Amino acid sequence: MPKKLLLLPPLSASSAFRVPRARPVPPPTMNAARTGYRVFSANSTAACTELAKRITERLGAELGKSVVYQETNGETRVEIKESVRGQDIFIIQTIPRDVNTAVMELLIMAYALKTACARNIIGVIPYFPYSKQSKMRKRGSIVCKLLASMLAKAGLTHIITMDLHQKEIQGFFSFPVDNLRASPFLLQYIQEEVRNHHFTISLCPSRAQSYAERLRLGLAVIHGEAQCTELDMDDGRHSPPMVKNATVHPGLELPLMMAKEKPPITVVGDVGGRIAIIVDDIIDDVESFVAAAEILKERGAYKIYVMATHGILSAEAPRLIEESSVDEVVVTNTVPHEVQKLQCPKIKTVDISLILSEAIRRIHNGESMAYLFRNITVDD
Repeated sequence: MPKKLLLLPPLSASSAFRVPRARPVPPPTMNAARTGYRVFSANSTAACTELAKRITERLGAELGKSVVYQETNGETRVEIKESVRGQDIFIIQTIPRDVNTAVMELLIMAYALKTACARNIIGVIPYFPYSKQSKMRKRGSIVCKLLASMLAKAGLTHIITMDLHQKEIQGFFSFPVDNLRASPFLLQYIQEEVRNHHFTISLCPSRAQSYAERLRLGLAVIHGEAQCTELDMDDGRHSPPMVKNATVHPGLELPLMMAKEKPPITVVGDVGGRIAIIVDDIIDDVESFVAAAEILKERGAYKIYVMATHGILSAEAPRLIEESSVDEVVVTNTVPHEVQKLQCPKIKTVDISLILSEAIRRIHNGESMAYLFRNITVDD
């Protein structure tokens, strides 16, 4: 049976060596993903995710899909429920009373995101835990530096925090740290909510001079207030501690340092008929603030405010504040303290989600952070 052939027209000389044009290949969709970002919350408790929700609302974004929970044996488990490959990831971690659990949640989530090929992992930690343990104490350790090393090992590439207890803590990290300030929000609260603030006087212990200069107020000093032991003998100068009946090299007689003895609490400056504002970075144990408030009342202070960035308010702090001469305690929401507010109506909260959300936006877009540090000096 004859076979049928399909005859094609002969090729012309011009078309014999013509190469077909290649169609343009669209760029891979992964490039689009590399320009995105996601915001996750590393907390396993609902009360601690409130700040993360406020930040994402300001950014017009949604919280990343993840599950953080505690196993029955106390272990922390983190599961990422969406792709994060090639993206900038921001982990918002507020620190509740269970500090160690919160730290493990942050470390495990960072490592999970690193394993999932995230491009950058930025920790948003408004209150940095263990910041008070940033100096050597006898035979102790600098726990804050240990935590910084652990975060870097887990995969973090950047940290956003607020009002570190000691600014030198930034030197513990091997990656960038943005130490934001809450003072603009607290100053705004004074100007808007404290009546007759022009007759206010700011009191030390720490950052009151900056507040007094910006509000054009007088400055008084509380002298003799019980300070943290890190200012006394636990700063490493007695490491190892002195031992009785120790063997001394013949002829070696070092001058003996006299022991410190704190004088009774007193106020240097006139506070009569004025509103007094005590400024600090952390309010945890409130005994020293309560004692200072009693002295101020005896000296004729009209009202007494206590202002700080981080309101930890541990143990019996709400009850002591409620029973004291303090009229109002103003803190930011870097640390969840809704339970303490129910116990003490004197506690007021200032929202700082605005500056945190703006920091996230600028870091993702590669913009300068200088705008967030306007008029901020080294002493602030």
